[in-house]
Amino acid sequence: MALLSVIVPCYNEEENVSCFYNELMKNKTFFDEKQLDLEVIYIDDGSKDETVSEIKKLAEKDDRVKMISFSRNFGKEAAIYAG
Repeated sequence: MALLSVIVPCYNEEENVSCFYNELMKNKTFFDEKQLDLEVIYIDDGSKDETVSEIKKLAEKDDRVKMISFSRNFGKEAAIYAG
């Protein structure tokens, strides 16, 4: 199977992290039909809210969820590059 990596830059997105994940997973049958393994890499770009905690909750439930956390805000371009 091919691997599809979805890179998700996040900055103060605690309310949206789970929503994005849930919407993406609604398409699970599509990924299965196309024989794609999926990983979701959230890049926390120095958030000051609970974004990291929300990502960790998802990662505990689903081992396809990964996280990179920056010490400060570097911008979405750096976050995408890190992914």
